[in-house]
Amino acid sequence: MNKKILITGASGFIGGFLVEEALKRGYEVWAGIRAHSSRARLQDPRIRFIELTYQEETTLTEQLAAFRKEHGGWDYVLHNAGLTKTPDKRQFFEVNAEHTRRFLQALAQACPPRKFLLMSSLSSFGMGDEIHFTPIRLTDEPHPNTAYGKSKLLAERYVRSQTAFPYVILRPTGVYGPGERDYFLEIQSIQAGFDFTVGMTPQRITFIYVKDLARVALDALEKEDIRNREYFVADGDVHTDASFARLIQELLPKRHVWHARIPMPLVHLACILLERIGGWMHKSVTLNSDKYYILKQRNWICDITPLQRDLHFQAAYDLRKGLTETLAWYRAQGWLK
Repeated sequence: MNKKILITGASGFIGGFLVEEALKRGYEVWAGIRAHSSRARLQDPRIRFIELTYQEETTLTEQLAAFRKEHGGWDYVLHNAGLTKTPDKRQFFEVNAEHTRRFLQALAQACPPRKFLLMSSLSSFGMGDEIHFTPIRLTDEPHPNTAYGKSKLLAERYVRSQTAFPYVILRPTGVYGPGERDYFLEIQSIQAGFDFTVGMTPQRITFIYVKDLARVALDALEKEDIRNREYFVADGDVHTDASFARLIQELLPKRHVWHARIPMPLVHLACILLERIGGWMHKSVTLNSDKYYILKQRNWICDITPLQRDLHFQAAYDLRKGLTETLAWYRAQGWLK
């Protein structure tokens, strides 16, 4: 009998690739979605669906108990559901942290898996060393400076505090690939002939291709001796904001691009103004006060030696290879000319 896995947040960018990787490995895949979630990325007929009610723990527990009675529960639960943008920052804590807490408690009571994986974020650690640019390490004290990062850190604490089942916490750096929309905005801008980087000091940035992240997640669940562990996930290379933009320009290719650096105070002002406009319109905006701190942070380098040691991780995609495949997808889908 195939092992069963539940992947929450399955309808999103990362979730779709997690589902694809699990299907490739022969799992009976259950996609955890919301009633209004798009199923555009979940067309494989082998996928089974479950709508989970995170808002109320008793209802969620009853849902999971009924599932276990009928289907026998899951071997693995990969909790990828979360919120990355919202005009109301309180929703970060409700969705990313409290939904996780209720889910953990309901699973423990009604349907405990063999292992639980939380998809967190490097943002849960906050600023690293911006003088010598040493990598952020697992032994560092986290001090997130965004509401998103704080909500993810709280979710991590909820995972660590439970004892009903073993866990793994992954903290990926910048995730890119086919279907991703935030980096796509920069690609669009460069195709239009403009590249705006933020701050006078180059930002050190790191990436992980979404297919490599999906592979790491499934490997971490399957490896029996990986229990109650935490990892940063990146491809191992370090870039600057400028070199990233130049690589996009080369791969598009776009001969003439105006590259400019925007002073941080102007970026801060723009973020505040756009966030207020978004609040008035009750819409999420790309530039907001959380995004300002992400843009302001100069060091996004993280130490992946524990991942390399424990999972023998080696990225299949460096940035050039991953961007080449991503750009081809954008063109095939009509996102780019």
